[in-house]
Amino acid sequence: MSTVNKQQQTSYQQVASAHTPPRPVVKNTVRAFLVGGAVCMIGQAIQVLFIRYGHFSQTDAGNPTVAVLILLSVIFTALGVYDKFAQWAGAGSAVPVTGFANTMASAAMEHRSEGFVAGIGANMFKLAGPVVVYGVVSAFFVALIRYLLATTMHIQMPLG
Repeated sequence: MSTVNKQQQTSYQQVASAHTPPRPVVKNTVRAFLVGGAVCMIGQAIQVLFIRYGHFSQTDAGNPTVAVLILLSVIFTALGVYDKFAQWAGAGSAVPVTGFANTMASAAMEHRSEGFVAGIGANMFKLAGPVVVYGVVSAFFVALIRYLLATTMHIQMPLG
């Protein structure tokens, strides 16, 4: 890169930073914390409903609770509500289950005109692939550490 280009780039960055409004980091962090906590509280309330009225055990209530949160996230995405909520809530809306469901549903909706396989399937799973790989690799390493602890230090760990 020539000296003139570097000077132009530096000059542009100075002008751009002078006109960029400051980000309210503390306000955004507090909002994300509160919204993420509220989403988790809603999940906990759903789980309590499954336990109390569905007669599930605490362990068994986890899966339908996650399914309801995913369903709500997809419905709100389809109605266009989730995107507005996420823009206001920031990182707080990225609670793993609801944020991932929103991203998958958004990708499916955006590419539905291209067909089920080439559009929805291909583009929706471009995002899911790295998430699944991360989950599998993480689970492998956790299991490996658990196995090593159990065999070398003779520590018995529960399976659940």
